[in-house]
Amino acid sequence: MDKTGSGLSLKLFIVLSRAHKVISEKTNRLLADHGLNPTEFAVLELLYHKGAQPIQKIGGKILLASGSMTYVIDKLERRGYLVRNVFDADRRVTFVDITDEGKALIAEIFPLHEQNLHELMSALDDEEKETAIGLMKKLGLSIKDLS
Repeated sequence: MDKTGSGLSLKLFIVLSRAHKVISEKTNRLLADHGLNPTEFAVLELLYHKGAQPIQKIGGKILLASGSMTYVIDKLERRGYLVRNVFDADRRVTFVDITDEGKALIAEIFPLHEQNLHELMSALDDEEKETAIGLMKKLGLSIKDLS
């Protein structure tokens, strides 16, 4: 394989994909042990840390299509982890908020999730993590600019 130009780009893609796969599998296993899938966790974590959100905005913040968002919100609402509230000033806007039961669940899971990620990333020191963060941001922003 060519180690310059397009060959190096292909190798980077493969390495990023494999790292993402392994990290996601380990993370998803921890969430599944607590009865959540990654999307459900992302919604609850967003509401836990940012407070009530318009349902129309949640999908964009956690990178989920709006059709799937309704399904996830319905599921979490049935389980008692969140509630919907219609915005009085504009009845077309529905806010979603986390319940006390949802807060208790995230308060239990989040420290474990954070520790799990720390362990998964332990091959890198703090400086290497900062470098990786900077490089991934640069890459993501440059691709966004191409759209």
